[in-house]
Amino acid sequence: MNTARTDTPPAAHIEYIKLPEVKRISGLSTTSIYRMAVAGDFPKQRKLGVKAVAWIRAEVEQWAASRAVVGQTPAATESK
Repeated sequence: MNTARTDTPPAAHIEYIKLPEVKRISGLSTTSIYRMAVAGDFPKQRKLGVKAVAWIRAEVEQWAASRAVVGQTPAATESK
């Protein structure tokens, strides 16, 4: 008898990254990252243990991509 459930999708792979990688992707300082996270303008870190936190890579990369789109101007996107 097959007892495997087929009605739930497999869990998505979540990759956690530490602060140095978050700083590299975002181009922000440590202070700016934490200040913006508190303000709701940057993804918040997740507690992994008693003394460990990390960010979800996909959230940080999505934030960075949204900033790139915000920085575009109509003149910059027009082909010449």
